[in-house]
Amino acid sequence: MTSEGKDAGIMLDPQLIQETGEVYRNPTEVQMSQIVLPCHANHCGELSVGQLLKWMDSTACLSAERHAGCSCVTASVDDIHFEHTIGVGQVVSIIAKVNRAFTSSMEVGILVTCEDLYSDRQWKVCHAFATFVSRRTEAGKVQLKQVIPYTQMEQMEYSLAAERRRMRLIHAEIITDLLSSSTAQLGECQEYDDAVPSEKTRVESVELVLPPHANHQVSTFGGQIMAWMENVATIAASRLCNAHPTLRTIDMFHFRGPSHIGDRLVLKAIVNNAFKHSSENVLLMLCSMEVGVCAEAYQGGEPLRHINSAFMTFEVLDSDRKPRTLPHLRPEPVDGRRRYKEAVARKKIRLDRKYIISCKQTQVPLSVPWDPSNQMYLSYNNVSALKLMDTRNNWVLTSEKNKVRLYTLEENHMLCVKVEMYVSVPAEQVFHLLSDLRRRKEWDRHYEECEVINQADEDDTLYRVVTPSVSKGGKGKDFILLASRRKPCDSRDPYLIALRSVTLPNHPPTEDFSRGEVLCAGFTIWEESSSVTKFTYYNQATPGVLPYISTDVAGLSSSFYSTFSACSQFLEANKDSLSALPPSSF
Repeated sequence: MTSEGKDAGIMLDPQLIQETGEVYRNPTEVQMSQIVLPCHANHCGELSVGQLLKWMDSTACLSAERHAGCSCVTASVDDIHFEHTIGVGQVVSIIAKVNRAFTSSMEVGILVTCEDLYSDRQWKVCHAFATFVSRRTEAGKVQLKQVIPYTQMEQMEYSLAAERRRMRLIHAEIITDLLSSSTAQLGECQEYDDAVPSEKTRVESVELVLPPHANHQVSTFGGQIMAWMENVATIAASRLCNAHPTLRTIDMFHFRGPSHIGDRLVLKAIVNNAFKHSSENVLLMLCSMEVGVCAEAYQGGEPLRHINSAFMTFEVLDSDRKPRTLPHLRPEPVDGRRRYKEAVARKKIRLDRKYIISCKQTQVPLSVPWDPSNQMYLSYNNVSALKLMDTRNNWVLTSEKNKVRLYTLEENHMLCVKVEMYVSVPAEQVFHLLSDLRRRKEWDRHYEECEVINQADEDDTLYRVVTPSVSKGGKGKDFILLASRRKPCDSRDPYLIALRSVTLPNHPPTEDFSRGEVLCAGFTIWEESSSVTKFTYYNQATPGVLPYISTDVAGLSSSFYSTFSACSQFLEANKDSLSALPPSSF
């Protein structure tokens, strides 16, 4: 039962009440509510994840088609982490809405919650982001209309959608590079006498795609394919543990090609590795496993077409809902050992993603170790944190002087500072001038020294910055900063320069300096016209940064104003400079 009624349930908050007194409803929002029946459940009385994936895909597809005005197909789904299982008799609520539309694709956010009708409790099961692509019509390729964010939450998701899209586009390439560079360092897998041969877990199944499995364009529903893949993956996991496994995570995956009515879909699964985790009673116990799944299609005598591949992580829970110990796995020579090692590398990548991306900003440590394997995720976290600050609408104007405005915001026991001003310099030139932190000492007296440590890629640079002591006779501070640059996706995006602290093994703290840390700082640069730019500086003041700004916030100093007046003069003086190039060009 799909509901497109008036009440959006848990998605509502007080700010969504419009001036008319009516509750605001996102025009792309679609809801589905399903009561879990025995036919939807496994033998443990829990909702089949495959069935849930079908419902999620259907709801998201309806939201995408509502915005596009034409049929859409699933292109990809980001990581999904299932926090809870759902029992028979409970109600599943799924809310989907389009966060942002690009040329012919759009990101749809999906939230799944569960309700117990007898106790009146509700809880979150999972959330996901899916990408849908509009299908061509007889008139040609569909040009999607823009999503107009109305609330602060919608503005935040709209802004972050561009960063998530960037990560999706380079995800496969990054994963390939990381696997090829790390598998050689993983060592050989250990042999155990009681290990289960990986070939014992191999599963193959074939499904005939019938009209109920497809949409009105005769393309197989992406959710149906995912459900079939989850089915064979569950069988493979069960063969290792001889018990019913619980699916915890599905890694980000892309549909490589379409499937249609009449296709024979061949599904293959095998357990790649079993992983060790620590628990309260047993250290380093095997309690999760990765299953690789592949879906291929054919009709008649044609060769197999690769439709999709996915990696799913399972656990086996005991009566107390705690993970049980799993048997060791013995991979087969050559391909089995390759899959075994690649699974170890993917586990590290998975943990990096969960640790850096999925955590709330207040839960991420000030300085996270940087290395090439987590570079993409640290960059995402860096830019996302700045975008979150930029979408806040409850800043308080503290003072204004010489057209420089100082705002403050106290949130989660942390002081945030915002400085805003306008300059008569083109936005792209401002972006290039502020991107290279080595030039910041030309206008910011707090930057005594700045050197490039590592040019990670075109958009990300690691710097070491030295600042003076705030007290006489005290030590100066040094910072190891990751600077992430972003150009706008379209006219509704600013240029961005995001800064955060990281740690590097080859640049440890020294006795000469006190190591400072930056949680979130940077610039947003908006083009007001071809010659006028609004740029805003943000800083989430950590203990290491607070001494430099506390007197300005208290109104006892005007150093902020003099610093940013100097910044304005620097930009004006260099607005025609050809040397305003990104750091990678030096």
